[in-house]
Amino acid sequence: MTPEALLERLNVSRETLDRLKIFEQVLLKWNPKINLVSRNSLDDLWTRHIIDSVQVFRCVFPPNHWVDIGSGGGLPGVIVAIMAAEESPNTKVTLIESDQRKSAFLRTAARECGAKLTVISKRIEQADPQNADVLSARALADLSLLLEFSERHLSPTGTALFPKGANWKKEVDNARQRWRFDFEPITSLTEPDAVVLKIEGVARV
Repeated sequence: MTPEALLERLNVSRETLDRLKIFEQVLLKWNPKINLVSRNSLDDLWTRHIIDSVQVFRCVFPPNHWVDIGSGGGLPGVIVAIMAAEESPNTKVTLIESDQRKSAFLRTAARECGAKLTVISKRIEQADPQNADVLSARALADLSLLLEFSERHLSPTGTALFPKGANWKKEVDNARQRWRFDFEPITSLTEPDAVVLKIEGVARV
């Protein structure tokens, strides 16, 4: 399936597609300096990264406050803000990224794409608790550690969205040794063995 077909399937407007194309150009400009995504994945940037992030946004109804942790290359954080700019302009989007250079990229990308977001340039465990309605993280850590971050930053009634690869079942089993949670695995559109884990009710065992 082509990126255009996938984006059509995900109901992305022409205006939002234009913003996503601007993000692509900003990322390609910055990537050689600070390695936002692996060079090997650049040839498949739309499917591997942009569309993969759009589908995370589509997993929930746009909330009041969306927090993305370890935002790095803006995936899915900046993409969430781009999608929200047209579809849910009242959604507050917060990105937590400790690396100052990556934080500068995130702010630049948001400005050039016309997306509103706040960047907190601190370590995830040191940032003030965010009480997020939705918490996301992509390619950041194993599920057990992500749930620890969720305990700090996710509202008690909130939803966590964590894209995971083919080993997601093993991560769930390992996490259940320390955590109680309800989850729904949403099959990825871009990688058949991958899922987006939709998690609620996080509590320590």
